[in-house]
Amino acid sequence: MNPFRLLVVDDEPFNLEIIGEYFDGLGYALDTAGDGEEAWRLMDGGGAYDAVILDRMMPVLDGMALLRRIKADPRFAGIPVIMQTAAGDPEQVREGLAAGAHYYLVKPYERDSLLSIVRGALADAESQRRLQKALARYDDALLLLTNAEFRLRTIDEASTLAAFLAHACQRPDAAVLGISELLVNAIEHGNLGIGYDEKAQLKREDRWLEEVQRRLELPENQEKRVRVLLYRDGDGLRLRITDEGAGFDWTPYLDFDPARAFDPNGRGIALARLAGFDSLNYEGCGNTVVAWLKDA
Repeated sequence: MNPFRLLVVDDEPFNLEIIGEYFDGLGYALDTAGDGEEAWRLMDGGGAYDAVILDRMMPVLDGMALLRRIKADPRFAGIPVIMQTAAGDPEQVREGLAAGAHYYLVKPYERDSLLSIVRGALADAESQRRLQKALARYDDALLLLTNAEFRLRTIDEASTLAAFLAHACQRPDAAVLGISELLVNAIEHGNLGIGYDEKAQLKREDRWLEEVQRRLELPENQEKRVRVLLYRDGDGLRLRITDEGAGFDWTPYLDFDPARAFDPNGRGIALARLAGFDSLNYEGCGNTVVAWLKDA
């Protein structure tokens, strides 16, 4: 298996050296750049990177300008960008989140914090690639689907169903990520009861999937299912997803919150809301979510 290739961009040689030491012996391939223009030349010249670790304040071309350039280019828009900054000001973080830096580190940070965020970003990107690849299994005949009901239990089933349901949407490439995030959220948080702080710790320890599998095998969870209803309503498609959990307060998670930008999790619902859905609403105690997508 080829190692993950990272691009680290920082105008301080000492910082580049430290980050290199953090990754030493872990199997990552690292390229470094001292400013945004040098980083862009590496990317534009054919550098195939799995993630970019980007300093915000740099000469020549700063981190925000490079971030916007990366996200505006279809070749690189899907690469996760981890913004590292000496300032944790909420407005600056909010600006970075809006531009596409969904992962943040505030200097100085511990080695484990960096590795945790990188693992989370790479895992999210790999999940998106798998979903896009899975779309090729189905065809546009699903656009004719008007009503359907599904029940699922596992993360693998969530990925398979997300790719399938996306083809019932006019914009499957955009919809598949959002559908997957909602299904996974219903399984892990709803049916299995993995809370936000607990998931953050599991992600930091790289044990999230292991814990999901363990809980799926517990007697009290073996019969739990997520119910998915699909139906066309007027000029759009509705997905109604219900889990068997106790619900949660969903309101803080509808948007990217600067306070959560430094955690390895907590982006799923906000990403789902932005990923092709025209509306996203939770009902009751929060164990039912309804997503609506326009047909045109």
